[in-house]
Amino acid sequence: MIESSAIQSGAPGTQPAYHYPPYVSSIARSPRMPLIVLPDTVTERTGPVFGHGLIREGDNDLTAQHSGEPVGERIFVHGRVLDEDGRPLRGTLVEIWQANAAGRYRHKVDMHDAPLDPNFSGAGRMLTDDEGRYWFKTIKPGPYPWGNHYNAWRPAHIHFSLFGAGILSRLVTQMYFPGDPLQPLDPIFNSIPDGAARRRLVSRLDMNRAEPNYALAYEWDIVLRGRADTPFEEPHR
Repeated sequence: MIESSAIQSGAPGTQPAYHYPPYVSSIARSPRMPLIVLPDTVTERTGPVFGHGLIREGDNDLTAQHSGEPVGERIFVHGRVLDEDGRPLRGTLVEIWQANAAGRYRHKVDMHDAPLDPNFSGAGRMLTDDEGRYWFKTIKPGPYPWGNHYNAWRPAHIHFSLFGAGILSRLVTQMYFPGDPLQPLDPIFNSIPDGAARRRLVSRLDMNRAEPNYALAYEWDIVLRGRADTPFEEPHR
């Protein structure tokens, strides 16, 4: 069963389909029975709420979690979490995870023949501020092979997870980088039929937030609902 907050609300074609055969693993995991709508209660509309004790200082700096600096291109990633009317959503838990600069995750199931970085774990978190803003300092991830089809490579991307008031289950999406030639070849990116919605997954180079002689910056806003909502891996309200 699925709560009503998980019902897709964007315009047709702006969210990925459960069943998208070019993305091979979606065949096995897509539902075969109709979804069941359950009514909201006060609990679903108001929770969860996270305290700042959940977040440690520096959790949003993925370059300073070990004794040495990670290998790769330093970048800043920032943006806002908004509702369908452009209002900021404060206190939303934003978590990210990603591959390192060589295109490898620090995870036991990642068997890609690329080096691990002892100074990069690839995960961070923070709560949005009163203006709905989030920001991370990290390393630009590399592309990697993923076995979906012959010579398949994922474009560089960062996974985002959102959880907070009015969000019944964790929302997961991916942020891409501008100008990546692998995007038109990627079934996950192209599982979103609407071209404008796909482009909403691509961040914007932000030279105003870049730090001279140190790091570039990328801006990416996340919209939870409405006709301009961000594509997520699961339908949502």
